[in-house]
Amino acid sequence: MSKISTKELFKVWGYVAAHSFGGPAGQIAVIHKLVVEDKKLISEERFLHALNFCMLLPGPEAQQLATYMGFLMSKWKGGLIAGGLFILPGFLSILVLSYLYVLYNDVSLVQGLFYGIKPAIITVVLAALYRISKKSLKSSFYWSLAAMAFVALFFMNLPFPLVVIGSGVLGISYGKFVAHHEMQEVHDAVRPPLSQTAKTVLVWLAVWFAPIALILLVLGPNSTMHTLNLFFSKMSLVTFGGAYAALSYVAQQGVEVYGWLKGVEMLDGLALAETTPGPLIQVVQYVGFMGAYRFPDAMNPLVSAFIGSVLTTWMTFAPCFLFIFTFAPYIEFIRGQKLFTDALSAITAAVVGVIFNLSLWFVLNALFLQSEDIKNAVFDFSYPILSSIDWYAAGICVIALLMQFKFKNGLFTILGVSTVLGILVKSLG
Repeated sequence: MSKISTKELFKVWGYVAAHSFGGPAGQIAVIHKLVVEDKKLISEERFLHALNFCMLLPGPEAQQLATYMGFLMSKWKGGLIAGGLFILPGFLSILVLSYLYVLYNDVSLVQGLFYGIKPAIITVVLAALYRISKKSLKSSFYWSLAAMAFVALFFMNLPFPLVVIGSGVLGISYGKFVAHHEMQEVHDAVRPPLSQTAKTVLVWLAVWFAPIALILLVLGPNSTMHTLNLFFSKMSLVTFGGAYAALSYVAQQGVEVYGWLKGVEMLDGLALAETTPGPLIQVVQYVGFMGAYRFPDAMNPLVSAFIGSVLTTWMTFAPCFLFIFTFAPYIEFIRGQKLFTDALSAITAAVVGVIFNLSLWFVLNALFLQSEDIKNAVFDFSYPILSSIDWYAAGICVIALLMQFKFKNGLFTILGVSTVLGILVKSLG
């Protein structure tokens, strides 16, 4: 891979950050289109290899994937620029909306602004799913794995790590009886020295825990800020199963245990998660904002709320950089090992099912207003009530699909047209 300048890094990841709507499926699609297809900075194989790894980690996989891609482009500098810029739009959006919420208790204008974006993102996700499936589903075996992964996740709600491990085992077994797909990319990674790994771990543990120690020293163990630090540090390590699994836990603890916000305020916060750029998990910043605003530790509530926002974001994403910078060199090293390549080829196929699961979930939530749950000994899933379809959103989605697949319009054009249509719908409605 050729060297990339700092200016180009900011340009590439600034573009990704500006288009990081649509939850993990949409964000992964945007990253794939820009760095793999348009810029050709990362190969398809390397992208999927990184995506497999990021989906195994706790935390927001799209942000971790961006950090990983940046790391491949320019080591720590690239990872910091990519991962940091990915977070920035969501942080600023949630911060502004949080202030508007506590000052005016109304974010309907902004929600109207983003109304048209959600159905438009469906087209981006479907286009990426089509492209990735063509390149990674090389035989009927891999198609079957993708289908099984989708059924296991969508209809049975099985844990993602279980699906990934099962796919890897099947891939290794398959590789013993069927001709192995050899890697076509030159593999030159070497095992990183333990001293380098230890240094990385120590640096990022210090980055993570420095604010915790500072707040503990200045404000004491009973302060709201210290409680926010500890709670969101713990949350960042157990956020398997997607943002909504984590947010349901945060909502319960924030409302019922700590009293940082009321139930209706948490519902408003979840609405913000749907309408702002960046990782969906970024909405925890709103919870930290509200907690620090309501319990300001003898500070001005508006100042306390800002500090709470920063600390919550820091505790949520510092572990992501720790994981990527520590393990990415090892993940790159094992790309050339046959055992791992067999397993990862199968996991890549399963990831197609994972993305389809995310995509379908997004379609159902963007285009339908109501759903029903089915839960029994085998199945655990939701399906839409067809009569609750949002016809305006569906219409915007159809227009976006035509722009994407028939007229081959660019992402910026599709999002721009869809946003204008969304504003018109909300203003006229």
